Amino acid sequence: MKSKFDIFRQKVHIIIYGTNTVAGKAFDIVLLGLILLSVLMVMLETVDSVDERYHNVLLICEWVITVFFTIEYILRIISIKTPSKYIFSFYGIIDFIAILPMYLSFFFGGAQILSVVRALRLLRIFRILNLVHFTGQASELRLAIKTSRTKIIVFIYFVLVVCVLLGSLMYVIEGEVNGFTSIPVSIYWCIVTLTTVGYGDIHPVTPTGQVIASLIMILGYGIIAVPTGIVTAEFAQNRKKKGLFTLEKDYPCPNCGVDDHKQKADFCYNCGNKLEHE
Repeated sequence: MKSKFDIFRQKVHIIIYGTNTVAGKAFDIVLLGLILLSVLMVMLETVDSVDERYHNVLLICEWVITVFFTIEYILRIISIKTPSKYIFSFYGIIDFIAILPMYLSFFFGGAQILSVVRALRLLRIFRILNLVHFTGQASELRLAIKTSRTKIIVFIYFVLVVCVLLGSLMYVIEGEVNGFTSIPVSIYWCIVTLTTVGYGDIHPVTPTGQVIASLIMILGYGIIAVPTGIVTAEFAQNRKKKGLFTLEKDYPCPNCGVDDHKQKADFCYNCGNKLEHE
């Protein structure tokens, strides 16, 4: 026979972790609303005119939300059989970090500003709204980045070498008179120019320097395109290896909407529903 605590823990688990019940959906909506409200209040607190007028109100609301998140965190731990799986999971760590800033403000002034990290908790929206398709696509993108990391590292190394060489060259051509006071400063300018940011705090004056700067700017557009192409190629290659449908031949599950099934699959891998092929 179940004890009262076991019954309580089971009910809490259904509400907190379940998304198919009315209470579970209501809890998730309230949770997302409080997260958005908390992040908004942290932003407003940095506006002097708002903070001077509503500082106490914002502080009280922040503490109320923090207490709610703390209780939620404790309930998440006690409502599952193996608490360590949640505590050391991605969401568990984020949830713990989200409640720390307000308590740290007792020891470090202004630490409550770090509460903006709660925005990471909004990632739960994919699970709450059952956006399985987006989660699957995110996994594929993560795999593509992982498989192409060696190529990207080599490319970044090449870019750094180019920046050192061109930055040093600009220091020799322009000199301290035109703002290129040292090689590190010149390399900084090269990186800023290469990434097409162009703050304008330093700029070449001599015709030769301007020609090199123009080449660096044009090179910057190509550099932006290379990592994108590498990841895109890996993304397409991974889909091909898995035997996934192309965009023109997707067969979404009529029940859950997932559309990245393997070729000739008869049932959805997510919910088990029968697929309808054309």
